[in-house]
Amino acid sequence: MAKSAMDCVKLARDAKRPHLKDFIDLICSDFEELHGDRLVNDDRGLVGGFATIRAGEKASDKDVKVLILGHNKGTTVEENMASNFGMANPDGYRKAMRLAKLAEKFHLPVVTFVDTPGAYPGKEAEERGQAEAIAKSLEFFSRLKTQVVVVVTGEGGSGGALAIAVGDRILMMENAVYSVISPEGCAGILWRDGTKAPEAAEALKITAPDLLKLGAVDEVVKEPAGGAQKNHKAAANAVRKAVLAALKDLAKIPVDELIERRYEKIRSYGNFH
Repeated sequence: MAKSAMDCVKLARDAKRPHLKDFIDLICSDFEELHGDRLVNDDRGLVGGFATIRAGEKASDKDVKVLILGHNKGTTVEENMASNFGMANPDGYRKAMRLAKLAEKFHLPVVTFVDTPGAYPGKEAEERGQAEAIAKSLEFFSRLKTQVVVVVTGEGGSGGALAIAVGDRILMMENAVYSVISPEGCAGILWRDGTKAPEAAEALKITAPDLLKLGAVDEVVKEPAGGAQKNHKAAANAVRKAVLAALKDLAKIPVDELIERRYEKIRSYGNFH
């Protein structure tokens, strides 16, 4: 029986799915976290640092040094609270830009892991320029002079997700979702009835197959039977292979052409024939 869009939403939100720390532990041989935006503080909702992705199975494959950025939901109640359930503040997006600039300086690719209900909508975030930080991040990553691979691993919620999802290759896990608004929020606005969330989820076209068909993502990463939450190791290995393949392809493209293609990709969103 085929999964409904709302089934995918539930799987994407499953607390047992692998989170950022799980992916780092399972696909990287090292990770050196870097902290702070050098303006306000160190937002735990968005984490970044230099890492080495383990090579593939072939003898000719080599480990790849990258900068990893990702939303950090946490796995325990304490981690959830400390990381604000992966809802980043402006400081998190400014930290992401600061670290990505270092990757550009050292000619290292950037790999981002997207998993957030959305950017934090609180009073303090708005006072510190949440909208400006997201807008600046979109502009910044569209012009970053290095390869950028994006992996949507769980929830890709609104501008909070998009801020670190501008890239040359957009990968999406099979049971992840990616949307401008949550199904519940959409149902509340359109019908003033949260129980219509399943209908909203179908209409929004937020699943990986739908978004691949629409051209919003470039590749769907298959998950193990039952979903990534059933087998973290297999899910992470599938992501590792997809990321390495994408980086290998992108490394062949001159940086100026890379930026031009990235611009064309962004401009093509929403154009249907």
